[in-house]
Amino acid sequence: MELQGRKALVFGGASGIGLAAVRRLAKGGAQVVALSRNPERAASEMPAGVAMESVDVLDRAALAETFARHAPIDVLVNAATGGERASGPFLQMDLDAFQGSFRKLWGYTNTVRLGAGHLSDDAAVVLVSGYPARNPGPGALALSTVGNAVEGFVRAVAPELAPRRINVVSPGLIDTPLFPGEGDAREQFFAGATAKHLIPRIGTADEVAAGILFVIENDFVTGTTVDVDGGALLS
Repeated sequence: MELQGRKALVFGGASGIGLAAVRRLAKGGAQVVALSRNPERAASEMPAGVAMESVDVLDRAALAETFARHAPIDVLVNAATGGERASGPFLQMDLDAFQGSFRKLWGYTNTVRLGAGHLSDDAAVVLVSGYPARNPGPGALALSTVGNAVEGFVRAVAPELAPRRINVVSPGLIDTPLFPGEGDAREQFFAGATAKHLIPRIGTADEVAAGILFVIENDFVTGTTVDVDGGALLS
């Protein structure tokens, strides 16, 4: 796929991986719309020409209106996190918090289901999971379960979407606003968390966005997961 002149919608496009994807798509010549519950927070960071809109991926009526207004859509990226995720041992976990972690999955399935009828014939869809889906560390059971659901959903739905393509990009530990803390404490956390990874450092949102662009531009890739994780799966 050539990006020049293509219409791209990026959900979760106001920060982190989504914002990095917006920048790469815009640099490639796509007509990009960055969508978020609070898009104004990234106004100063948006490339020239990128439109910003407010939408909640859990609001199906608003999503349906958004897709109809922007159709036909060539690129659909959803990097929205869905909000807070539960952590800790499952047998001690609040089940409402565990269930709430699946807001990410519901946001993804909403965008695919409601957006499918507005995609161009050669469109590309990209969702984002994470390495805990296949290498859950202590306390990451909710993350792992949701990530597994995202990756399984993409494999299952790819035949229905064909010839339109859908893929997952699975990041490792990435330096985004999702992680709290600042200064030395933040650096020490990242250093300890990645010390045993094959590439022992934190990743960048732009490195993940490069993986997103790969599965968009390569017309021979669908129904698969591309890892951009610094070797976290092998640690």
